[in-house]
Amino acid sequence: MTADHRLLDLQALDIALDRLARRRQALEAGEDLAAARAEADAAENGYGEIKLRIDALDREGGKLEHEIDSISQKMAAEHKRMYDGSVANAKELDAMGREIENLTRRKTDREDELLVILEQRETLDAEAARAKARSEELRVRVGQVAADAQAELLEVVTEVEGRSADRRALASVFDPELLELYDDLRAQKKGVGAAALIDGVCQGCHETLSAVELDHVKHAEGAPRCEHCRRILIL
Repeated sequence: MTADHRLLDLQALDIALDRLARRRQALEAGEDLAAARAEADAAENGYGEIKLRIDALDREGGKLEHEIDSISQKMAAEHKRMYDGSVANAKELDAMGREIENLTRRKTDREDELLVILEQRETLDAEAARAKARSEELRVRVGQVAADAQAELLEVVTEVEGRSADRRALASVFDPELLELYDDLRAQKKGVGAAALIDGVCQGCHETLSAVELDHVKHAEGAPRCEHCRRILIL
């Protein structure tokens, strides 16, 4: 049982098949589609949160507008009483003047508060427009990801069939004992059962073999094995 250099070709095929198997599993599980949907949902939720903030500002702004209107009506009523001759008492007129001043300050304060809200509303409107566009873009992308995933799955299945046929043909040329050893090692060594030995370095574990270890490998009766990772070495 010697290590055939074609074992590296078989190893390359197996690595490709392992990669395809993982990709097929991900596609069949809908991982890409689930990720796209999660991203779209997050964007939609973000847009919804901005709209809620806008609604809250609108309610607050509405209250302020109502208060400003109420203050304006009170000011107008006080002005009318003050100048229509219905009040002649000097103290009462003085009190009405102070009330108008208080109402004026209150109105100015509320108008300033309303201005701040309107500015915040303008900023949120711009954010909402961007968030809505992003949400719609990602929702369209979900459909595209679904279509792409289906197309890729068909490609992967076709490639698996072709490479599996190539593997069966190549595996048939090996000594059964060597092939069994290689398959056992692949199961133990994360899919890599055979590796090239280049400049005294095992390409499986990337450890450098000592002179004694190299001599042992070169004169091994069966399939040469790495002294460190025990993979089959191809000289």
